[in-house]
Amino acid sequence: MMTEIKYLSTRGQESNLNFEDVLLSGLARDGGLYLPNTWPRFSNLELNEMKNLDYVSLAEKIISPFVGKEIRSKLYEMCREVYSNFNHEEVVPIKKLDANLYVMELFYGPTFAFKDYAMQFLAHVFDYVLKEKKKKILIVGATSGDTGSAALEAFKNNTNVDLFILFPNNKISLIQQKHMTTIFKKGCQSVAIETDFDGCQSIVKSLFSDLNFKDEVKLSAINSINWVRLIPQVVYYFYGAFKLGAPNKKVNFSVPTGNFGNIFAGWVAKKMGLPINTLICASNQNDILTRFFDSGTMERKCVEESYSPSMDIQVSSNFERLLFEMLGSRSVFVPQGQGRSGRLLRGNGMSLRSDCPCRQDVEQGRFARTRRTEQHDHDFALLQIEIDAVKRGDGL
Repeated sequence: MMTEIKYLSTRGQESNLNFEDVLLSGLARDGGLYLPNTWPRFSNLELNEMKNLDYVSLAEKIISPFVGKEIRSKLYEMCREVYSNFNHEEVVPIKKLDANLYVMELFYGPTFAFKDYAMQFLAHVFDYVLKEKKKKILIVGATSGDTGSAALEAFKNNTNVDLFILFPNNKISLIQQKHMTTIFKKGCQSVAIETDFDGCQSIVKSLFSDLNFKDEVKLSAINSINWVRLIPQVVYYFYGAFKLGAPNKKVNFSVPTGNFGNIFAGWVAKKMGLPINTLICASNQNDILTRFFDSGTMERKCVEESYSPSMDIQVSSNFERLLFEMLGSRSVFVPQGQGRSGRLLRGNGMSLRSDCPCRQDVEQGRFARTRRTEQHDHDFALLQIEIDAVKRGDGL
């Protein structure tokens, strides 16, 4: 019988929570992020048994250890309902660009964003749990474009959720803004804010910090601060690696990075036994993570707008999860004022272990801004965010 995983907060004030607690809470009451108290790990034998599974079956296998018994019994059907709506028979096809260089195509969901792969699953889980508990909740989310569109599309028929999406006015693509503002469903609202994504995210976190308000409106989250949003993203790392020869062959992933959720899902996949050699954290000029790895100082600067708005972030929320692991699963202490100054120093009780997974698994890439769409000698074009990742991956 599979042992049920329990969850704890990265800031140490909450522990022993179950899957549904974490789903509905979104952000921990102490301001931290939830993580499992133990990591499930597949043996090489199990990986070989999994490598030929279709996407739905693989999703069930990978997500199963993280959920409770009741949801586990419904999980295959839930995954089947979610991914049968995607517009490719493989769900996540892999296209070869060059010798040992491939692109994972994550745009076959209803909004053509990679966020669909997690958001559609998240909406199904919320719908199931809220119906079972006969509850209604409020969700407030922040977006740099793709999260908002994916969330509103996924939750538009969920009658137990009131969803508000905050987006930075005139700092997302026109098609994303039109998509978010033309979903006319009760309980779906998009709100333009005169700030950047970090400002929108700060508003969301401030709402969670008001515990009386959080409890009164039953506030939850759809951003990747909600652990359940991250779990389905782990699946496509396994699927892509298996397509390229894992577990008998190690693979590298170059991941365009903004809020650090997608690449952290890759780190989780490695933690679960997937033979990943290197995870490359591809950043643009908003390179707060690059500077942290180089200097040991995480310092927020002004966001520079680029052609990759999803990477135009200076406060990468999910980095706290990796930091927690880097500190040996010790509580992450956030000094007073750090949230305002955006400054975090390595040392003073926060020094990293010498075997820091980040140093082994995550390399930093810094790329010059480019003002055109590049063709990679193939029959499809790459967007700027993809160019950033491909350039870094091509340099291995």
